[in-house]
Amino acid sequence: MKKVFLSFVFTLLSVLGFAQTEWIVDPMHSSVNFNIKHMGINFVQGRFDKFDGKVSTEAANLDNATFAFDVDVNSINTGTDMRDKHLKSPDFFDADQYPAMSFRSKSITKDKNNTYILKGALKIKETVKDVSIPVTFGGITKNQQGKEVMGFQAKFTVNRLDYGIKYDPTGAGVAKDVDVSLYFELVKQ
Repeated sequence: MKKVFLSFVFTLLSVLGFAQTEWIVDPMHSSVNFNIKHMGINFVQGRFDKFDGKVSTEAANLDNATFAFDVDVNSINTGTDMRDKHLKSPDFFDADQYPAMSFRSKSITKDKNNTYILKGALKIKETVKDVSIPVTFGGITKNQQGKEVMGFQAKFTVNRLDYGIKYDPTGAGVAKDVDVSLYFELVKQ
C-alpha cells in the first residue's frame, strides 16, 4: 500500500511540475513598434496600438514556452493620418482584406544569460514565413495589484517584400527592411 501511495505522490508531483501557466499580454505596459528608412536619409517610426497575445510556460522562465500573438493592422500609427491611411491601403498592408498579422511559435532555445532564440511562423497578409527572433527575458515579478507579471523584449528585421508589401520594390523611397521592436509585459492567469 505504501508503494502505491508513493507512486501516486510522485505521479502527482510530476504532473504539477509540468503544468502550463498562461500569461496574457498587458496592453498598457506593452508595445509593438517598427522603424523603416525613408528616402535613404531618414527613418519613419511607427507602432500598432492594438494587439493581443499569450505565452504558455512550464516554469519561471521561457524554457519550452509557446507564443501566440496577433496585431490589428488597422491600428497602425505613424503620427500622420495621411500616411497611416496609405499604409492600410492595398499598396501596403491591405487592411480591409488582411486585418491582422500573427505569430505562432514553433520552438524556443536558451541562448546565453537571459536570452533565447524564438522560432515560429510570422503571417503578414497571405504570406507565412518562418522567422528566428532573439528574445531577452526580463524576468517575473509582482505588480501593484500583487499579480505575477512577466516581461520580455524582442528585436528583429523583416524584408517587407517577402510578405507581399511590394510598394516601391526598389527600396529607394521606402526601404525593404523593417526593424521591429517588441516590448511585452504579460499577466499570469
